[in-house]
Amino acid sequence: MMDEVDAVAGPAGKAVENAHPKTGDAGTGSADARSPHPRRHGPQISIGSWHMPLPRQKWLRVLIGCLLVVFGLLGFLPILGFWMVPLGLVVLSHDSSYIRRKRRRMAVWWERRKRAKAAAKLKSA
Repeated sequence: MMDEVDAVAGPAGKAVENAHPKTGDAGTGSADARSPHPRRHGPQISIGSWHMPLPRQKWLRVLIGCLLVVFGLLGFLPILGFWMVPLGLVVLSHDSSYIRRKRRRMAVWWERRKRAKAAAKLKSA
């Protein structure tokens, strides 16, 4: 399947690589121009500065997330690990509003806890 970015023609009729898919702008470097490298993949997992692309098909993301959770529960077996459970929940949170709410609630709780510990550490020092 041809990527829509590669099929955009430039002003002289020649194909322009890295052009914006809708405007055809090749990104001349001006401050208001869009990024010359549009995102070429679907959803992704972002944890800090680490990014991992996910499949575009919803059913495949759900399958991968469920398999990670199920095999993570078998973490006592060789090769598998309990680390797969939270990773599977993060993958599932892209498509499940219930899991997404729980993940965000936990992230807010974790950040508040971290700030409270830092404030207590500064107060005692």
